[in-house]
Amino acid sequence: MFYFTLSWIAISFVLLWIGNHFLTKYLNRRMPWQRYGNVRFFSHLGAGIIYSLLAVNLSYMILKLWLTEDPPTASQVVVMNVYGAIMFIPIFCLYFSLQFLKSWRKSAVEAEKFQKESIRSQLESLRSHLDPHFLFNSLNILASLIETDTERSKTFLAKFADVYRLILRSKAEDVIPLSEELSFITSYIYLVETRFGDSIRFKIDIEEQFLNWYLPPLTLQMLVENAIKHNVITEIRPLSITISSEGERLKISNSLNQKDIKDDRKRGSGHQNIRMRYRHYVEADIRVMKTRDQFIVTIPLIAPTTR
Repeated sequence: MFYFTLSWIAISFVLLWIGNHFLTKYLNRRMPWQRYGNVRFFSHLGAGIIYSLLAVNLSYMILKLWLTEDPPTASQVVVMNVYGAIMFIPIFCLYFSLQFLKSWRKSAVEAEKFQKESIRSQLESLRSHLDPHFLFNSLNILASLIETDTERSKTFLAKFADVYRLILRSKAEDVIPLSEELSFITSYIYLVETRFGDSIRFKIDIEEQFLNWYLPPLTLQMLVENAIKHNVITEIRPLSITISSEGERLKISNSLNQKDIKDDRKRGSGHQNIRMRYRHYVEADIRVMKTRDQFIVTIPLIAPTTR
């Protein structure tokens, strides 16, 4: 009887392990965790328990008929199922829990990877948007400067090169130090000031202690570009843009002389892009406020220790 029981346990264990392994592979193909979620959980759990009970009963029947001359009685089948449930269902539940945790971790890693790729694709989209328009305007200005002011054209070309060098350098970075972003925006501002002259004014006032904090690259450029894009810029009503630190946040404000833009979705698309890029790093959101004569955006800085 001892060897019979030992053989039954060993065969049942092998059948449970092999069967549930193939059941898991089959369900991974037909009902992946990422897509079916709760349905997969209960389907896998129910199918696994049913298979386990069938495997326990089948192995017992085969051994009983093979090793003995007496067929199993009803009481023996009941006892066998009770012992099988006590011994093997906990084993299956452990196996199922390990598979569930493994799949959940894989899903979490894939979701994080997808989120990072989404942020990178948004940044690449921003770069591709910046390149043609900014390049066209800058080359036009450079062409006119070459004819009228050789020295200024050299300075303009150097700043133009700085802008694109910093864009290329940040190509593989999700976040960059504020000092690098300010270096970029300073060169960018020079190009903008050359284009608009006295019709645009900039002021930068950043506390030195925050220069080693981080933010997504091109964030300031996008906010400055939005201010230029959505406001009428004239010598009579020049556009004033201020970039300053306000605690652990940056404040970007500009004077208001808004253009008539019928599609409001275009007005907020840049801010939504920045929000999506920030969500991966900090819980704090960007804040947008509009007064009668000012448009203000504040963005959180990312502490070096939380990167």
